[in-house]
Amino acid sequence: MPAEPARRVRLEASWLEQLGGEFEQSHMRELSAFLRREKAAGKRIFPPGDRIFHALDATPFHAVKAVILGQDPYHGPGQAHGLCFSVPPGVPPPPSLKNIFRELRNDLGFEAPPHGCLEHWARQGVLLLNAVLTVEARKAASHQGKGWERFTDRIVEALNTRREGLVFLLWGAHAQRKGAIIDQARHQVLSAPHPSPFSADRGFFGCRHFSLANEYLRARGIGGIDWQLPSQP
Repeated sequence: MPAEPARRVRLEASWLEQLGGEFEQSHMRELSAFLRREKAAGKRIFPPGDRIFHALDATPFHAVKAVILGQDPYHGPGQAHGLCFSVPPGVPPPPSLKNIFRELRNDLGFEAPPHGCLEHWARQGVLLLNAVLTVEARKAASHQGKGWERFTDRIVEALNTRREGLVFLLWGAHAQRKGAIIDQARHQVLSAPHPSPFSADRGFFGCRHFSLANEYLRARGIGGIDWQLPSQP
């Protein structure tokens, strides 16, 4: 857990190299203590412990091509598995994800699969990062302000300063605030309203972020993302 020395943290090696020192900072020790107290009190925490850092494990630092920033994990049972907007196989796609699929269809002729697992994107270099990596069951935003935001800020900062030519897809005001530090001379930043049913009609539909991301990557001699999800995750 976060309070352990960096050498004992279970994290993909390239990210541990970038972020290992963070785990010894006071905010991460306080976060670890908070999570232990919550679990000791019998509260259910999502995602499962081995999936908290799944976004980093699935997309190594050197493999990142694009970044999609979310806010919190899903707080319903069985939904969160460490990738923003994604759900495990067998779990129905939530409304925001359905709207993402709708925009993909309009932009690229994407055919929505019978699942909502975005692992296929993560394995190609799409970092699916939430700003907060844990949540209490049935209580949205319950772990905001506990330390995760500072940790994920360091992730964005490392990508911004130590990589070049990435695409950041910032959907909604929260993601746009978190991405305000991104150097747009080094990276492409694509901003749009959040895909939530409450805001998707205000500019997420029609943003064409998926084709624009691929145009940018290919112009730099980097392979684009195959956004079409397989029928079986």
